[in-house]
Amino acid sequence: MAKGEGCLSTRLGGIELKNPVLLASGTFAYAEEISQWVDLNRVGGLITKTITLKPRAGNPPPRLAETPCGLLNAIGLENPGIEGFLKSKLPFLLRFKVPIIVSIAGEDKQEYVELARKLQREGVAGLELNISCPNIARKEGRMISQDEKATYSLTRAVRRETSLPLVVKLSPNVGDISAIAKSAEEAGADILSLVNTFLGMAIDIDRRKPKLGNVIGGLSGPAIKPLVLRAVYEVAQEVKIPIIGMGGIMRWQDALEFILAGASAVAVGTANLINPLYVVEIIEGLKGYLQKEGIGNIEELRAGLEE
Repeated sequence: MAKGEGCLSTRLGGIELKNPVLLASGTFAYAEEISQWVDLNRVGGLITKTITLKPRAGNPPPRLAETPCGLLNAIGLENPGIEGFLKSKLPFLLRFKVPIIVSIAGEDKQEYVELARKLQREGVAGLELNISCPNIARKEGRMISQDEKATYSLTRAVRRETSLPLVVKLSPNVGDISAIAKSAEEAGADILSLVNTFLGMAIDIDRRKPKLGNVIGGLSGPAIKPLVLRAVYEVAQEVKIPIIGMGGIMRWQDALEFILAGASAVAVGTANLINPLYVVEIIEGLKGYLQKEGIGNIEELRAGLEE
C-alpha cells in the first residue's frame, strides 16, 4: 500500500516489516498450532519461543495461573535445543513470507555466542537476546538484564560474532530500565524489546500452597500495560534505536498507545492464548485508524504524544 493510504509498513533496525504488529516469543509455540486459525503472512513478524543450546525440560507444573487482568507463567524455557529447532521447527517457520526473529538464551555468554553462530546463515531475519526471563533467574541467579555491565558485555560479545540484527529483551524488574537500555545500545543492539514479564506469585488458599510449581512466575497481560507504557516512554527518550513494545496489548487501541509512547513496533503475547485472531484485528484496526484520520504512514505517529 502506498503512503497516503494508511500505510503500516515500518523499518525495525534493518528489518523491513509490512506492519508493526509481531507475535511475541513464547505465546504461539512454533507456529504450527496458531497457523490453523491465522494467516501468518499477514503479521509483521514472528519472534520464536526462546531456544537454548541444549534441550530444556522446563519448570515443574503447574506452569500457568490466571490472575485478575493477567496471567502468571513459569514455563522455564522448555525447548528442543538448537539442533532440534533447526531440524524440526525452523523449516516450518521459514515457509512464511515474514521476518523470523529467533529468541535465544544461554547459561553463560559463550552459549549465546555459539547460538548466534549457528543461526547466522539459517535464513532468519534477526536474533532476540532473552536476557530477562524471570522463570530461570530465580534458580540460576541474577538476570543479566538487571546489571548494566553484564548487559553490555553479553550484547557486545554476540555483536562481534554475528551480522544479524540484534534485539535485546529487557526486564522490568530493575530500578532504572533506561540505564540498562543505554548499555545495550552502546554495546551494539539494533533494537530493544520492552519488556519481559514482571515477577509475581499466586496462592491457592484452600491448599495453602503456591499456584505455580516454580512458586514465582512472570506476570503478563492487561494488568501490566500501564507499567510497560511508562517504561517505553522513558526509554524512547534516552535511546536512538527502535523499540518493540509489549505488555497487555489486546486491541488496536493498545497497540497505538505503545506507538505514541515511542515504540516502532509492538508484540502481541498473552492475547494469543485468549483469541489467536486478535493479532489480525489489531492490524486491521490500526489500518482503519490511519485511513480515518488521513495519516499516510504509521511512522508519523511514533512518539507523537502532544505535550
